[in-house]
Amino acid sequence: MAAVNLRRIGLITFAAGVCAVAAIVLIRTMSAPATVDHRRARQQVLYYTLSRVDDPIIVLGDSIVEASTLPRSACGHAVVNAGLNGASTASDLGKWLAAVLESGRAAAIIVALGTNDALMLSPSEQAFAERYGALLGELSKLTTRLAILGIPSVEARERVTADMAKEIMASVDKLNAVLPDIAKRANATFLPLPDMPSPHTIEGLHLNAAGYQVWDKAVMQGTALVCG
Repeated sequence: MAAVNLRRIGLITFAAGVCAVAAIVLIRTMSAPATVDHRRARQQVLYYTLSRVDDPIIVLGDSIVEASTLPRSACGHAVVNAGLNGASTASDLGKWLAAVLESGRAAAIIVALGTNDALMLSPSEQAFAERYGALLGELSKLTTRLAILGIPSVEARERVTADMAKEIMASVDKLNAVLPDIAKRANATFLPLPDMPSPHTIEGLHLNAAGYQVWDKAVMQGTALVCG
């Protein structure tokens, strides 16, 4: 009987370890950087889009931006989706966008990043602030109007368990707390996100229609930088 109990304990311990590893793999898979081919394809699309508009309002960010369906224009300025799946503050988006704009300028750039940073276990607020600040410094060469958006909340849904959501939200809250100071240091406008309805995601991370209603409204408040 003792041997059976030991085997059972061993199996339970092994199963718990497998679940923990699976959760980590899932988190890292969701935050995987864009492939080279996808990055090039997005850059080519942006090049074609930006080549036919002047003084656009550019929304720069990750897959939440890329999947969004923002209005095509605001007060006479084209609104351009510059989302890149898997992007984070470490993705060198400043140089990526500058290469597409070439010598062009943007009426405003609204940055929506942070989810993929939060998905990395125990992210450093200082490193996040330094990377975000460096990105905004690069983007300030492309426009005189900058804004950064709050990081949306995650929820326990589909493959994201309650424990995973709790752990990720702890990171989201930490990073959201430093965003106003990051914006202030860069002379950028901070655009907070109000509370999301429940449910507001498809699978815990990416927004559904209800989530995008809140997100879109916050992003479009950034157009006030241009539209007044």
